[in-house]
Amino acid sequence: MTLDPLLREILVCPTEHHARLEYDETASELLCTECDRAYAVDPDGIPNMLIDDARRRGSASAS
Repeated sequence: MTLDPLLREILVCPTEHHARLEYDETASELLCTECDRAYAVDPDGIPNMLIDDARRRGSASAS
């Protein structure tokens, strides 16, 4: 399942940057253009926007 296009338009990064997110459909992740975090999107199209669960795109660990 893909992420709803309307949801993609309104979601922003939950950090202080509030940057627009890009959707990587192959990885099922929302990618922040400012802080380099990746937020997972589950198979039902529900994004996990918790900062503590996000991973840094340059590493495998969450921050």
